[in-house]
Amino acid sequence: MKWQTAVWMVACLLFASLPRGQLYKEYHAFVGETVVLPCTTTSPGELTLSHSKLYWQIDSLLVHFFYNGQDLLASQDQHYRGRTSLFLDEMKHGNFSLRLSNVQPLDAAVYTCIYRQTGDLPNVTQKSKIQLIVSDPSSTEKAPSPSGHSQVSPKNPAVTPCLAILPLSFHLLVTLGIWHL
Repeated sequence: MKWQTAVWMVACLLFASLPRGQLYKEYHAFVGETVVLPCTTTSPGELTLSHSKLYWQIDSLLVHFFYNGQDLLASQDQHYRGRTSLFLDEMKHGNFSLRLSNVQPLDAAVYTCIYRQTGDLPNVTQKSKIQLIVSDPSSTEKAPSPSGHSQVSPKNPAVTPCLAILPLSFHLLVTLGIWHL
């Protein structure tokens, strides 16, 4: 029983050593490209878009807004005007992905997709976050690979788990394991 407690303590210690905050799904784009930021719901059957709200935002900055079956872009941030669109024919099946064209360096951010179903239907809200990393093709290309394609190296240390605590955890596990033998 005490050995199980030791294992549980080490597991908790390992879990506590992971980076704080939410890890976002990362998407990379080069300046000038078009990128699709994914957002989907797992609702059974077709959705009633006339009773739906969809927000794409960065913190409180409105990137795209869809309300009761249509785009409402009057409050859209000027930086995104004319560069965002949704897949309207796929929305009733739960695809709320955002197409962002002519990607700019200032587009690099964590985007939040918030879908809210309203009306007589059960009130459903779903939220997801996507991090967009924007690169300048001239400054991030490495030497071509043997296949001839350029390679972009990932540069986000927040996604890499903190492994510094692993040797301590292993040492603790071995010490506790030997102590209970």
